[in-house]
Amino acid sequence: MSELINNSDARKKKLKELILKLHDGESEEQVRQELLESLSQIPYGEVVEVEQELISEGLPEEEILKLCDAHSAVLQGVVDLTMSKAIPDGHPIDVLINENSELKKVTSQITETLLEIENNPDGNLQDSIMNLRGYFNNLFDVDKHYQRKEYLLFPFLENQEITGPPKVMWGKHDEIRELIKGSLEILGTPDITREELLASAEMVMLPALKGVNEMIPKEEEILFPMALDKLSDADWYEISNQSLEIGYCLYDPQIKWKPPGAKEVSINEAQKSGGHIQMPSGSFSAEELLSILNTLPIDMTFVDKDDKVKYFSQGAERVFNRTRAILNRDVRYCHPPASAHIVDKIIDDFKSSKQNRAPFWINMGGKMIHIEYFALRNEKGEYLGTLEVSHNVSVYRELEGEQRILSYGE
Repeated sequence: MSELINNSDARKKKLKELILKLHDGESEEQVRQELLESLSQIPYGEVVEVEQELISEGLPEEEILKLCDAHSAVLQGVVDLTMSKAIPDGHPIDVLINENSELKKVTSQITETLLEIENNPDGNLQDSIMNLRGYFNNLFDVDKHYQRKEYLLFPFLENQEITGPPKVMWGKHDEIRELIKGSLEILGTPDITREELLASAEMVMLPALKGVNEMIPKEEEILFPMALDKLSDADWYEISNQSLEIGYCLYDPQIKWKPPGAKEVSINEAQKSGGHIQMPSGSFSAEELLSILNTLPIDMTFVDKDDKVKYFSQGAERVFNRTRAILNRDVRYCHPPASAHIVDKIIDDFKSSKQNRAPFWINMGGKMIHIEYFALRNEKGEYLGTLEVSHNVSVYRELEGEQRILSYGE
């Protein structure tokens, strides 16, 4: 097989033969053994080219999708990544890799919990189910990871005429999303028994974990190195600037990556209409509005009409911690599973116009915290979303008499 060492065409031909053997039903182990004997290391670019050629030659994308897991398993560990570029901190690929690390932690938590249920029949099943619902809520954050690939990364690859692999990967994304949704539906089933839960885990939950975990090497061994080679710094900067609109997955980047020579877009420059936001009773610059929102001694979180978290204030007196990883996340998944039904009730009542506000107050760390949800509506009364306002009101409960003389309260 020495003729394959420095011959790209021969390597791709051999790799194509091996993938088609999988298509014809040969076992993964047999194909992997032949691969190891004939091709010890395969440049990742050739893997992509072969997949693209198979689609161009008429192998349906649906068939490639079915083969995707098999040939990824066969290729595991034999893809040559030596052509990969260094990845700066905060670069979109660095963010995606960090998100993968967090996803692996969540899949491990789910696996451990399912094993505990299986091995400990006398354990508290309801507590375990509650934990699983929380973990799967977190796992569904992978949707934002996949969306940034689908709507930001894939279009730039398609501009480079790389269309096949993104389509195949998108199909796998959709399969994984449905499995996670199915897992959440199962975990929400009233009075589910231990035996029913374990049977459902085999059919739905474990395949969901397998899908998430198997996507990671497909990204890190093939997609990411290829994208680093194909895309320019300008492309990556555009992806970086648009990423926050979709949101991050279980990880909040602490460094804003900017390629050398790129101009940082300020908040005022981002306002195209003269740098001001005009209101019926006045106007603000974007910078002024941001300062006002962050100076108010309250936490504000805005959830849009589609139940996605779109904004939170970043004041110095925050009551509840927030990270940008919650942006564009379904609001139900931002609360503990035990309170998800309350969130559902509030949103349903707001959307139906049955209610317009929902107040709560709790003791937390020796402080009295007032939390209130407000329905936001336009002039026609149409529902626009929900505003959550949280406030430490302890100091107001302690007020007595009056204060009419200037005092800064220090």
